[in-house]
Amino acid sequence: MTRGILAVLVGLLCLAFGPAASVPPARAEAGTTPALVAIPPGHDADLRFFPADRAPLEGVAAFAAMPQADVTLWLAGNQFFAMNRVVGDFQARHPGLSVGLVTLPPGLILKAIQAGGWTYQGHSLAMRPDIYGTVSTDQLRATGQVHDYITYMHNALELMVARGNPKHITGLADLLRPDVRVTLPNPLTEGIMSFYGKPVLKRLGMWSALSPGEDCADCDPSPRVHFAMVHHREIPARIALGQTDVGLVWRTETIAAIARGAAVEGVALPPEDNAALLVNYVAAMLDGSGHKEAAAAMIGFMASQAGQDAYAAFGFVPASPEERTLRPLPPG
Repeated sequence: MTRGILAVLVGLLCLAFGPAASVPPARAEAGTTPALVAIPPGHDADLRFFPADRAPLEGVAAFAAMPQADVTLWLAGNQFFAMNRVVGDFQARHPGLSVGLVTLPPGLILKAIQAGGWTYQGHSLAMRPDIYGTVSTDQLRATGQVHDYITYMHNALELMVARGNPKHITGLADLLRPDVRVTLPNPLTEGIMSFYGKPVLKRLGMWSALSPGEDCADCDPSPRVHFAMVHHREIPARIALGQTDVGLVWRTETIAAIARGAAVEGVALPPEDNAALLVNYVAAMLDGSGHKEAAAAMIGFMASQAGQDAYAAFGFVPASPEERTLRPLPPG
């Protein structure tokens, strides 16, 4: 009996982590197969599984359960703090549906979609999501698996500083001060920087001073500047540890950090610098979704007033009814 139970357990682990959960990987250049994308260590809270009838799982346990989800979402990471409410409200309207969730930089997610999955803490998850949420229609297009999408919310850039603003930071110009240590989202995989922050800083003539060499991630492009790997986790932590004086974040991330007890505050940026009129959170069902009915229900919820209210509770700016209407992805 014991041997039989052990065999069942081994079989379940193989189902969750091994070839049985695999999908054909995306084609790479020269006919090679891209490697599954490694999730950086310490991101248990960005991997969640919401069963239909019990408490959510995180980390490796969620990673293992992900293939059994009725609908799987891989979303731009700075939504992580809103997702218990968002998923909970969705499940209240759709009882019986389980939800798998990954909240990481959208460029990293795009790489995982193209490669066919992730690795984390020695485990592999070979699958793609039902829904991809990002901050760029270009990234939706790059999947090669999207035809229709919605815009479901907006946000604004601001600076995060220690409580009391001891360095008296007032705007982006202060990032060039020699006495100010700066942490920025990385421009390789984080949409907040590649699509919004970097263009603003280039327009102001600041980018070359902050990043004089090649763009990189989890690195120091200059003595005072650090590029984070996952900024929404690292910037509040680096401020708390006294490693940085200021970071570029979404307004909602400051609200979330304060709600978690972080000793930080926000410095608002003027409209010409906060990109609020440009920041669009977009989502789409991938053509290869194996759960089209549940995925359509989730997209519908994100576009509904209930979904808008769930996100607005965390500082996100609602999208207009027209933006929330499913429409064809424009050509590149």
